[in-house]
Amino acid sequence: MAKINTEIQYKGACERLEELLKVVGNETPTDNKDYIELDLLSDLVADYEEEYHPIEAPTLVDVIKLRMYEMKLNQVKLSEILGVSTSRISEYLSGKSEPTLKVAREISKKLNIDAKIILGV
Repeated sequence: MAKINTEIQYKGACERLEELLKVVGNETPTDNKDYIELDLLSDLVADYEEEYHPIEAPTLVDVIKLRMYEMKLNQVKLSEILGVSTSRISEYLSGKSEPTLKVAREISKKLNIDAKIILGV
């Protein structure tokens, strides 16, 4: 098979990958037939997923929420760090408003979020 063309082929390939993952481990030689099949099939599945099931870039809200979780911050603590009101943080997190350029810079610096994500680039 040179390419996965249908959802049925994709599902079948994923099922086969699951089977192969049970028998192929770190110690499996690279010339083993199951290892080779796993390697080829995983490339085909990855190509299909890129075309038909692409992973979209996270939104700023998603990234802020993740960073809040990682840093164990609630909205009150985040508002203190960024120097804005808790109601403003709530508006950012609900998508009702977007941060000003000044606040966006603070988000980038203090939460260590790439400016490209903040600017939607």
